[in-house]
Amino acid sequence: MENNFKMVAKTLFGFEDLLERELIQLGAMHVKKGVRNVSFTGDKGFMYKCNLALRTAIKILKPIHTFKVRNEQDLYDNIYKMSWENYLKPTGTLAVDATVNSQVFTHSLYIAQKTKDAIVDKFRDTDGQRPNVDLKFPDVKINVHIDRNTCNISLDASGDSLHKRGYKTATNIAPINEVLAAGLVMLSGWDGQSDFMDPMCGSGTILAEAAMIACNIPPNLMRKEFAFERWADWDVDLFEKIEESLLNKTRDFHHKIIGYDKSPSAVSKATANIKNAHLEEFIHIQHEDFFKTQKSGDAKLHMVFNPPYGERLDIDMENFYKTIGDTLKQGYPGTDAWFITSNLDALKHVGLRPSRKIHLVNAKLEARLVKYVMYEGSKKGKYMNN
Repeated sequence: MENNFKMVAKTLFGFEDLLERELIQLGAMHVKKGVRNVSFTGDKGFMYKCNLALRTAIKILKPIHTFKVRNEQDLYDNIYKMSWENYLKPTGTLAVDATVNSQVFTHSLYIAQKTKDAIVDKFRDTDGQRPNVDLKFPDVKINVHIDRNTCNISLDASGDSLHKRGYKTATNIAPINEVLAAGLVMLSGWDGQSDFMDPMCGSGTILAEAAMIACNIPPNLMRKEFAFERWADWDVDLFEKIEESLLNKTRDFHHKIIGYDKSPSAVSKATANIKNAHLEEFIHIQHEDFFKTQKSGDAKLHMVFNPPYGERLDIDMENFYKTIGDTLKQGYPGTDAWFITSNLDALKHVGLRPSRKIHLVNAKLEARLVKYVMYEGSKKGKYMNN
């Protein structure tokens, strides 16, 4: 179909398989996994759908030109030759961001500047006027990616990173990124068929993402704007149809999602964020110190949380992680507990053997998502963990 085009969805390290699966389930074609990205094809409506519905994507890019590049002049000349009038008016605004993996080009800001120069020079030479730079709300956001001697020029269809869902107005000292939170819940295998708990819920991000996964609510419905809304071919009727079709696929949820935090300010922030996301009917947040709690009832519990790493919060790491292990052992039988940490030494103090360890990167820190299975039944069974 001539209306289909190639796109690239960018993601976090370790989430490539999740994103590939999401894209296939949405109906993408020619899906191909890379490192921190997945490429695919689809039409304009599918591009809208990806921005609204993908949980583990950070950006959707639309590649428009690829060329070989050996030096700055190559870069400038190739950019200058492109038909920028197809994407931008001479009176419009633009922003350029660049990523480089090259021995020749080592400074991404310089590459972005050189690209911008070539585009505005072209307009000035052909139209006598030039577009202006607007870093906040440009008409067109251009992405330059140089890998060794190959340069890819793409239009950024998303604009702001897709982790900015729009429901979070209040955050804590060490907030978790929404895409990371969604990915953790998905990697943990939670399917909405049991109760869910985040016992150190902070500003409520993991809870909100878990609720949207359980109810199949598109994660980016609350966003104020996507970059493609400023493109010349923006089709508001098509966008609204896509939005409506996604909303028709939401489902009921018949279990509880519970959040604890021992900080009153965290509880009030989480409560505000959950209300902004219109998820308060599914999520119950309580002011509790997890270490003084135990599981209520015999129903299976699925737990995902992001304990402090000691990077930005001052805690006695050894004792803190030992107490996590003790609390799980003594108070939470019949629980699958998952948490992420970048303090790999601290894991030794949990006193339990993880049944799974998944390698991730959180804000440039090497991290592990670990799973502990707390068995029901005898004390002996409860303490064994394999």
